[in-house]
Amino acid sequence: MKGLPMVDLASQYQKIKGQIDKAIIDVVESTAFINGPEVKAFSDELANYLGVKHVIPCANGTDALQIAMMGLGLKPGDEVITPSFTYVATVEVIALLGLVPVFVDVDPDTFTMDLSALEKAITPKTKAIVPVHLYGQCAEMEGILSIASKHNLAVVEDTAQAIGADYIFKDGKKAKAGTIGDIGTTSFFPSKNLGCYGDGGALFTNNDELATVIRKIANHGQEVRYYHSLVGVNSRLDSIQAAILRVKLPHLDGYNDARRNAADLYDKAFAPYEQISTPKRADYSTHVFHQYTLKLTGVNRDGLIAHLGEHGIPAMLYYPVPVHRQEAYKHLTTDESHLKNTNDLTDVVLSLPMHSELEESTVSFISETLIKFLK
Repeated sequence: MKGLPMVDLASQYQKIKGQIDKAIIDVVESTAFINGPEVKAFSDELANYLGVKHVIPCANGTDALQIAMMGLGLKPGDEVITPSFTYVATVEVIALLGLVPVFVDVDPDTFTMDLSALEKAITPKTKAIVPVHLYGQCAEMEGILSIASKHNLAVVEDTAQAIGADYIFKDGKKAKAGTIGDIGTTSFFPSKNLGCYGDGGALFTNNDELATVIRKIANHGQEVRYYHSLVGVNSRLDSIQAAILRVKLPHLDGYNDARRNAADLYDKAFAPYEQISTPKRADYSTHVFHQYTLKLTGVNRDGLIAHLGEHGIPAMLYYPVPVHRQEAYKHLTTDESHLKNTNDLTDVVLSLPMHSELEESTVSFISETLIKFLK
């Protein structure tokens, strides 16, 4: 049988094919391939959707993180606190700039930064915090902002997996993920909830001064062509990708609702089984389910993955090795006792297919196939 995809981009494309094809052709016919009007229009539309003053597009999510660090004026040797339970890009840019990644543990249920661990990790060299909104749910930003304010630290949100999620403050106010800290960053990698058909990324901020600096950095350090006031990079979202994203942005809330509906079906199917812990939905954040990630107890994970594969069902480990144990970064951590939850989670997490095109019958097939392995 034909295997199921982890993310069904083909079916999603077919539903909006006419709009997508026209958007691409219009850019090609205009020949405005770089910094064309589609890029400006997308920036404005995304800013309006997020309720943020500035959206600065760039080439990819990793660049967005690097440009954010550069925009804050961080210097080599400055410490930046971030989880180790994340994709390597979060840490990679810190190291590339000569900054020092400081790893903190995560909450074992929400998978996001543990606030007590954060407070303990702060030293006189700490300059910034990078919370990761992992799997589609915000970190506990109100607490993070309080700690950051107390210690005069910048906050950069890694929103690559949670665009469209709402953070809910204690007073009931809401803000979109990525618009709460000093700078938010995201990726438009094709498999993201809002994905283009290549690479792409963006930064968000409400700070006018930071926005000016970030724009310069992303454009070779220049505001006026050929006059370079900063050391910058070349990081642009091309016009074709911007045009595709303009088509998809109005669908984002619907895509996220579809993911939540699929998650509800998974949750219901797995509820009777003690060996399976379904994703916790924090009361301070909506969940957009970039990934649907289970925790397994007393289950042969490798055997389960093989069993699912035999039935054409993919399953992924996000992430099999935490960053602090990766060859490139393991020299940063000599004592792992403060990263117990992170180490434990890498042994028990399992992500199932999750996308906006999942039908109830497909979720049932996946769930029933998994459950059969438990019996």
